[in-house]
Amino acid sequence: MKDTFYMPLTAAPFKKNNEYIEVLPENVVLARFIRCFWGSERPYAVKEKRKAGDIVIPDTCADIIYHIDHTDHTITGGFCGINDTAFSDCHEEKAGHLISVFAIRFYAWGVYAFSEDSMKDTANGFYDVQSRFWWLDHLLRGQLLEKVTMKERVEAAEAMFVRKLPGARQNRVIDKAVHHIILNKGRQSTVELAGECFVSSRQLQRLFHEYIGITPKKLSNLIRYQYLWNDIIMDTKFDVQDAVHRYGYTDQSHLLREFKRYHTMDIRAAKKYACNDVQNIQYQ
Repeated sequence: MKDTFYMPLTAAPFKKNNEYIEVLPENVVLARFIRCFWGSERPYAVKEKRKAGDIVIPDTCADIIYHIDHTDHTITGGFCGINDTAFSDCHEEKAGHLISVFAIRFYAWGVYAFSEDSMKDTANGFYDVQSRFWWLDHLLRGQLLEKVTMKERVEAAEAMFVRKLPGARQNRVIDKAVHHIILNKGRQSTVELAGECFVSSRQLQRLFHEYIGITPKKLSNLIRYQYLWNDIIMDTKFDVQDAVHRYGYTDQSHLLREFKRYHTMDIRAAKKYACNDVQNIQYQ
């Protein structure tokens, strides 16, 4: 896919501490497929059992997530497909244990390149890593107890993906379609998009289910929502009415309703939740 700027955000885009940091890929080609590596900077002790997790919003990404228990010397890994609804991330952690997390966040249209199976029926699902990424799990899992810092893990994982790049699976129609969706900020219809890609709407739908796991229309809506979320967070002069026209919503009610459906809260509450981490950012 041609280089097109698009940077989806989480519900807490300013979060950075010992338990969570994000690291962008250094390889520019790999960055077209992988949004970031994320997890804990180093192992940390769990002080008490946690009852509630962080809010995870639809970010048009798919993740491979490893939870490492350094006390028990155990590793659990899972693959989370693209989500079109928000949920609470509640991974059980044992009080007193030394644990860490390492994860790879792919753009939803980039994960197929390294997968050993299609993305069909993976939306809103969580699966064993080996079901689609046996090659990666075979190489990486054994290093996660030996390499304990985020820097070491990112370097190891990135090297594995770079070696895999020559054989990465891609589809020109998907690349072109996603490029047009991002270029138009999710405002195109499926019929218009199919016309841009010189395929039928039915064929485009089939390819999207195979390579991404959702329909072109749903991905367009999610990308539009992410552009809106970026504006809400980054634009100090954000205006709802301007956003209605900019992103092609029917009216203000349509925008607010769709935002709350994806985010589980209204704009004011979402911005407050996102900015709670600003005063607590800890640079290591």
